[in-house]
Amino acid sequence: MIEKMERQQGVGGIAVDWSGLYATRMGKVTASDIRERMKLLADRSIIQLGGGLPDPALFPVAEAAAACARILGDPAQAATALSYARSEGHEPLRAWIAGHMTALGAPCGVDNILITNGSQQGLDFVARLLLSPGDTVAVEMPSFIGALRAFDAYEVRYAALPTAVEAPLPGGAKFGYLGPDFRNPTGTSLSLAERTAVVEKAAAIGLPLLEDGCYEQLWFEGAAAPSVFALAVQAARSVEACGVLHAGSFSKTLAPSLRTGWIAGPSAVIRKLVLIKQAADLATSALNQMLVLELAAGLEAHVVRARALYRRRRDAMLRALEDGMPPGVTWTRPEGGLYIWLTLPPGLDGAAVAERALMEDQVSVISGAAFYPVEPRRNTLRLSYSLASEADAAEGVRRLGRRIEAMMALA
Repeated sequence: MIEKMERQQGVGGIAVDWSGLYATRMGKVTASDIRERMKLLADRSIIQLGGGLPDPALFPVAEAAAACARILGDPAQAATALSYARSEGHEPLRAWIAGHMTALGAPCGVDNILITNGSQQGLDFVARLLLSPGDTVAVEMPSFIGALRAFDAYEVRYAALPTAVEAPLPGGAKFGYLGPDFRNPTGTSLSLAERTAVVEKAAAIGLPLLEDGCYEQLWFEGAAAPSVFALAVQAARSVEACGVLHAGSFSKTLAPSLRTGWIAGPSAVIRKLVLIKQAADLATSALNQMLVLELAAGLEAHVVRARALYRRRRDAMLRALEDGMPPGVTWTRPEGGLYIWLTLPPGLDGAAVAERALMEDQVSVISGAAFYPVEPRRNTLRLSYSLASEADAAEGVRRLGRRIEAMMALA
């Protein structure tokens, strides 16, 4: 008995060196500065000008409660909601999204839609489908950090994806990734001419495109521009011949916790992505999908309220920047979305500014360097007005401006 116990202790005492077992791809996977900053949200003493999170005041709480009651109060619907969903997604929701995409100029059917756990999962699935170690991805510089982290896991190289009308696209990339509407992190958008040009140039060299459309409904002025996906479908005269995949989401329009997004594209590509979905998590929550479908009936009215709130907050932050920033600092003027991009004078490190603003001024902003996969521009910051009241924007920008001015004096 004693000998048996000793053998068990000996086996149990062998330490596993987990760090030596990690796949090589984990060497490029790092923590997101934005996700780390989210841990500060509970600290009410900090003015939040960093993470671009939807304002909880906009969440359709009453509508969601009523929709859940309807779904779970009906035995047949409740059985569907609490069971496994199809890997492709809840078919009535897929049909709604196909109709939504068709209304936006990209005729689709249900076979062209895969439901994902937010658009982030869609980005990862496309990367998993297309990328092998050493492949090149062409991305905008700077680019959405969540996409970069998804692509990093597949041990890729990066090239710049220029979107100016006359700029040539890089050859040899596996695909190009872009966000044409109020993009994260800069808040800037592509003009219709730029969208048309990138579709034509990509088609000419056979470069597939992955379009991130999660902000496309949050426009403040004029009318929404056609998506890159819609332009590509129209040019190809069919979604089946289209060279663009579109990632959409309800996270920025309804509520992020519902984790319901989609990929739209040729049915042959969607079928391959379904196989990845089956291996990853089998299916997205049926209850969440049915809830989103119920809430989608009031989506336009909900988005109108969101646009109005975020427009007021954008205007307040732009006024604060005009009043509070020292000479030499410039910024973008977004026509929608959640972000403003600051460029600091050369030699000033945005990461150092962000750190000191947080620790000494209780203002949270995001260093711009994190949004570059290569050759970062360090004299940059990303601000967001999504959570900042007009008073907080004024005070937070005032503090940030003083911090930048003080650091400029020492640079």
